[in-house]
Amino acid sequence: MASDDPPNPGPPPQLRGGIIAIAVGAVIAVSLWLAVTRLMAPLPGMETLAARMLFTLKCCCVAALFCLVAAVEAVAHERLSSPAFDPLVGFETRRLRINLRYLQNTLEQFVVFAFALFGLAAYSADGAAMRAVVAATVIWITARFAFWIGYHQSAAMRGFGAPGMALSMILLIYVASRFGHDLAGAPGAIAPIAAFLTLEAFLFWSTRPIRR
Repeated sequence: MASDDPPNPGPPPQLRGGIIAIAVGAVIAVSLWLAVTRLMAPLPGMETLAARMLFTLKCCCVAALFCLVAAVEAVAHERLSSPAFDPLVGFETRRLRINLRYLQNTLEQFVVFAFALFGLAAYSADGAAMRAVVAATVIWITARFAFWIGYHQSAAMRGFGAPGMALSMILLIYVASRFGHDLAGAPGAIAPIAAFLTLEAFLFWSTRPIRR
């Protein structure tokens, strides 16, 4: 039986540029992480879980304002000054399409980031460890802007923002491993990492290009 999937046209022409952008973004992200966690003074009053959760909520609010709300505003301003005011007429500029995609992508990633950040704060014992929450917030906001600005230049340059999602994923894996350790010691810590890597391998295999 023939597949309904379209034939694979091969690697996109901008793939190499995208990989380079991701690598450069990763170097910048690591540099920001080291700068914040090494140079910033420990945060005072972070000994209680309630204080750490409140601080993390504030970080999420800042991230939502500068990344999510800014995207909503970008779309709204263009709709108010063009035929796109009525979404049903189908009028879309390239700028509007990119901003809409950025808005959708940021909404999706914000959910992942927020869970990761609260989980990280839960396992940060004091003000020194909570610097990681600040570092993660700075990197995520920076990565979102890099993605947004880069996307307006080319599909490849949006790769500058990829480390933001990678950081959220790494933090979630860390939190899941710590939680597993709480439940079952070393085997419990290893189990979620192994399970997620297995899932990733399956996704790579199941979504591989179809060649004809």
